[in-house]
Amino acid sequence: MKARLILLLLLITMGAGQVDARVVIGSKKFTEGIILGEILHQLAGARGVESEHRPELGGTRILWEAMLRNDIQAYAEYTGTLQFEILREPQAGNWDNLRRILEARGVGISRPLGFEDTYSLGIKRKVAQKLRIQRMSDLAQFPQLRYGLSHEFLERKDGWPGLSARYGISGVSVRGVDHDIAYRGIESGAIDVIDLYTTDAEIAHYDLIALKDDLGFFPGYQALFVYRLDCDPGLIKALGEVAGKINESQMIEMNADVKLRGRSVEIVAQEFLRNELNVNSTIQLQTFPQTIASRTWEHLLLVLLPLLAGILFSVPLGYLTSRNSFAGGIILAATGMLQTIPSLALLVFMIPLLGIGTLPALVALFLYSLLPIVRGTHLGFSSISESIRESATSLGLSEWFQLRRIYWPLALRSILTGIKTSAVINVGVATLGALVGAGGYGQTILQGIRLDDTTLILSGAIPAAAMSLIVQGLFDVLEKAVVSRGLRQV
Repeated sequence: MKARLILLLLLITMGAGQVDARVVIGSKKFTEGIILGEILHQLAGARGVESEHRPELGGTRILWEAMLRNDIQAYAEYTGTLQFEILREPQAGNWDNLRRILEARGVGISRPLGFEDTYSLGIKRKVAQKLRIQRMSDLAQFPQLRYGLSHEFLERKDGWPGLSARYGISGVSVRGVDHDIAYRGIESGAIDVIDLYTTDAEIAHYDLIALKDDLGFFPGYQALFVYRLDCDPGLIKALGEVAGKINESQMIEMNADVKLRGRSVEIVAQEFLRNELNVNSTIQLQTFPQTIASRTWEHLLLVLLPLLAGILFSVPLGYLTSRNSFAGGIILAATGMLQTIPSLALLVFMIPLLGIGTLPALVALFLYSLLPIVRGTHLGFSSISESIRESATSLGLSEWFQLRRIYWPLALRSILTGIKTSAVINVGVATLGALVGAGGYGQTILQGIRLDDTTLILSGAIPAAAMSLIVQGLFDVLEKAVVSRGLRQV
């Protein structure tokens, strides 16, 4: 009971730490959305609205649900996505209809930003010329082509299921691939056809052609911002300033600056505001060491807080499993079942309950920490021989004395092994917390994948691996300090 109370207080404290008076602007896990989110963030700041930008929060549904929960107050979206993926109302076609339907749900939309970013299918120019493919209708004649499509596109109503039916594309090889990785796949020749965003800078960079949607399957995808109607009025006013100010060529150029030329999102957004809106925004760029230090602190919190809660919760449970076979079977089965849930799925399951940010990641990591500690504790206590138990009882020792001075020292090595295993697992799984805005080394890894920057990927992956080794080393030292030499040799 005490352990549960401590856990509850920990979770309340973690959740309370997320409460902030600032406006939170989110962005999807692709470069264009991050640039637009940063433009709004800097513009809001220049207009006196204190805001925070949380980039790379995942796909459409995660951002939409986060806004409905008031975890974020605004993000960049597209009319076709609102129409088909979010509202699932194809008849909601024009901007006025969308605005009316969304306002009934407490959501507003800005005027279009001035460009359209439409879905298309892309193929290498030399392949298209060789096969004489110019339109999507032509693809049905070449079932041997290999498709690498983004996971969201594979599921969307305005994505692959409807597109393949409209164009009669069947019997082809289709695999789900991260959008950014797909470009590397088509460049290497591993795949032949990918889905594109028509403002992607990589289209020209990799010499691809966007096939003509000759049957008119895709709706219009005008870029705009969606926001909560109850958000800061200053933010709503800032949204109006961006409307109609970004054309397609400007957006492609900004995407290229970030994705291909390695310029920071913050500087690209700042230059746009200065050149197009005559707004001088201020930015604070972290140095590389500062970024690593910040990510390390975030990652440590993601590992240590769930581990501490897991120890307080799991050790008593593990002891109970060793004393009561019926309850033990239930507890071991339940914690084992939690361990079988894929970590990414568990994080996504947490979003409707806890929103985005640090809290859902902490709870998911806590749940993952249970099984190794429960099993280690169960093994430690249940492996104590019956003769030792009988001897302790025959000497008239109290149960508390037996537990504290005999059973606990004998079980400690196994308990520490379970805790060490849990800690190492948490170090790795914590990198996925970045997908729900929890930060840590995963944020750097995601950024590196998006920008095709191996250095960035390694600057997140290597410290995570080093932290895992350090954790193992610290527990080895701890075991030598608290477990007697004789018991370590058993």
